[in-house]
Amino acid sequence: MTEQTNDIEIEITKDLDEKNTTKENNKEIDYYFDSYSHFGIHEEMLKDNIRTMSYKDAILKNPHLFKDKVVMDVGCGTGILSLFAAKAGARVVIGVECSDIITHAKKIVEENGYSDVIKLVHAKIEDIKELPMGIKKVDVIISEWMGYCLFYESMVNSVIYARDKWLVEGGIIMPDKSTLYISAMEDSGFKKYKIDFWDDILGFKMKCIQKLTYLEPLVDKVDPESIISNSTLLKTIDLMTVSVEEINFSKSFILTAQKDGNIDAFATFFTYSFNFCHKPIYISTSPDSYYTHWKQTVFYLEKTLSVYRGDVVKGIFTLKQNKNNFRDLDITVRYTFDSENENTNHFQEYRLR
Repeated sequence: MTEQTNDIEIEITKDLDEKNTTKENNKEIDYYFDSYSHFGIHEEMLKDNIRTMSYKDAILKNPHLFKDKVVMDVGCGTGILSLFAAKAGARVVIGVECSDIITHAKKIVEENGYSDVIKLVHAKIEDIKELPMGIKKVDVIISEWMGYCLFYESMVNSVIYARDKWLVEGGIIMPDKSTLYISAMEDSGFKKYKIDFWDDILGFKMKCIQKLTYLEPLVDKVDPESIISNSTLLKTIDLMTVSVEEINFSKSFILTAQKDGNIDAFATFFTYSFNFCHKPIYISTSPDSYYTHWKQTVFYLEKTLSVYRGDVVKGIFTLKQNKNNFRDLDITVRYTFDSENENTNHFQEYRLR
């Protein structure tokens, strides 16, 4: 076989690899938007009273921010935020949605008599070349972009893109600020039921599966009584200025035990706020706050830490968007704990998919 033939085969293989990679990425993207095409996920979000009412209050109680303004709703879903904005007096509301739920959103807009105000665009925000009605810039961007552990699904990337391309100078984003926190928690019951279970299956060991269970964080409502430490700030973002590169971060943390017990996991929660409102609105998804569909995200530890009140656990929390699918998160936690009876320096990887 000649060298030229080898070169041709290499080129063909490279081309096929690139096509396969693109195909896989498209599958991941399609799966993401397909998941929002069914009404069920929107029902869950709409029934989240804390979430939905925070947007309703931020918009309808602040009509001075919307009166005669051009508003963009990034990821409009069923169109509820667009309806709020139209009701608040917006001149035009551009609702952008890539999933097929937009076919129902159009009917909802018509049903409520806002077809003249709300213009829906079926596309990814990144693919839009021109806005409806010849509009060049928008005055307000509204979006419910937050995901589990704040950044899961990376909807924030689209909000940043919309801001840089379409937001007029002096315009606003709602909500505009968000923070991510971490705490230590005790949860031996669930750990025994879900993870230690794989130690002995009718006399057989399945530790390879047990390792997989540690990789996947649990999204669940955390009992506030199980929190055993203070909460420490991991990340603050300002949607008016944050860049996509800043979404990936690494932050050290210090947690102090507030009572005797065991640390079986770390739990994260987030806040978001509307600071352009006449009276700022602040929402927390912490365990001791009202329930939201975001719940909390729990990272179980391979090694349980026995602590007394006042003991300190130090660590580094690293979050990155996955290289193959930016909507997924790769998270690592390195934690150290020193006491009279225990000396731990451990590193764990997690995948939020």
